Amino acid sequence: MVEHRNQPSPFPSSGTGAHPMSSPSTAAEQAGTPAAGLDYSPGFGNEHVSEAVPGALPVGRNSPQRAPLGLYAEQLSGTAFTEPRHANRRSWLYRIRPSAAHPRFRRTDNGALLSAPFTDSEPDPNRLRWDPLPLPERDTDFVTGLYTVGGNGDVLRRCGIGIHLYRANRSMVDRVFVDSDGELLIVPELGGLLVRTELGLLEARPGQVALVPRGVRFRVELLDGAARGYVCENYGQPFRLPDLGPIGANGLANPRDFLAPVAAFEDVEEPVEVVNKFGGNLWAAQYDHSPLDVVAWHGNYAPYVYDLSRFNVLGSISFDHPDPSIFTVLTSPSSTPGLANADFVVFAPRWLVGEDTFRPAYFHRNVMSEFMGLIDGAYDAKASGFAPGGASLHNMMSAHGPDRDTYAKASSAELLPEKVDGGTAFMFETRWPVVVTAQAMAADHRQQDYDAVWRDIGRGFPGTAPADGPVRSAGPERTR
Repeated sequence: MVEHRNQPSPFPSSGTGAHPMSSPSTAAEQAGTPAAGLDYSPGFGNEHVSEAVPGALPVGRNSPQRAPLGLYAEQLSGTAFTEPRHANRRSWLYRIRPSAAHPRFRRTDNGALLSAPFTDSEPDPNRLRWDPLPLPERDTDFVTGLYTVGGNGDVLRRCGIGIHLYRANRSMVDRVFVDSDGELLIVPELGGLLVRTELGLLEARPGQVALVPRGVRFRVELLDGAARGYVCENYGQPFRLPDLGPIGANGLANPRDFLAPVAAFEDVEEPVEVVNKFGGNLWAAQYDHSPLDVVAWHGNYAPYVYDLSRFNVLGSISFDHPDPSIFTVLTSPSSTPGLANADFVVFAPRWLVGEDTFRPAYFHRNVMSEFMGLIDGAYDAKASGFAPGGASLHNMMSAHGPDRDTYAKASSAELLPEKVDGGTAFMFETRWPVVVTAQAMAADHRQQDYDAVWRDIGRGFPGTAPADGPVRSAGPERTR
């Protein structure tokens, strides 16, 4: 068990006083809020224990007759009660008001945020690529700036994923978001985020990822002037660390490098809009208090931040390029062993030493569907056209691989040990074809000529031919 007890100032006498999570009153002030010095509790899936005020956690039981300090005990279940113990996810929260104390939710505008199944477009076998989503010109926070590229499965059946981009130029002010449809894996590409959740604070900058579980309320504040990135909304089983099999006990993403927040809370009795994504639509309610009021908590259902530079990259030290599954950070399993509802894969800096090997990713057709993004630098399998903040989609059985220039360079290079450290790319891989939304298909930033990167790849095979005749097949003669 990991236990972390931080010691902030005690309750103020005023009901609207400041607490560890209290935010500046204006968006401009929030944009400059430093997040340095945050405390965390390490360990993916650990039983974390944290209290922001000493004595807020009950001892020896979860729901005493009266919770300490006049708080309310509440369980947050991310899995069914009876799921196996190794997969069960739940936390006990001790809060100023129970979550049940809220008014009626009413439908609000979805904006560009959509959910599967998508009925405005049809599955498309073509390879697709997009330039970075332009930054907004008017005030846009994280929720308003969510933009759906595509997805699969069914949000009501809790299977499949939604693939989104986000762009923002202001912090969320007097506003909180909760996704009842799935957990959110947030991959920043531009600008840092301060994610204030019910369970505490996370800082996520480019090169890090934040994971917010289904049903956890949070607010996103910008640490820089603007922010942009990617989001995998996982409708299915929660992300977990992949099994290592013959790799052994260590390697890939180590559990201790995932950092959960320590308890921090707001005691604010002012109007706060809570936006709830439920059943593929946005619903909003006007609370008379902040729901980020958890004073203490314990359990294993928690948000995390993870630094991708901590990923222990494994690879070939003899020959051939390994399958990209060796770069899996997190996986959301399906009912079929080894067949992921979703995998999060990172192509981090690494050494290449394979002998007599084509070292970039090989030409490939795959039963899985692959959505790729670029956090920084360049991707070693694409010489140009794939920029940070951009994206590509290679759907089920769509042929893909290195472009012409990359192939020409890699197939003739002197094979000395080489460190690939010019960029960080990632992939959301999923078992079902990704249906692209009509808005993403029609977007001005979609590249119309992506196929051209393979168009001029010439043949190298000379065929067989008599000295004075044309090239012909060397296979068996066709019978009539």
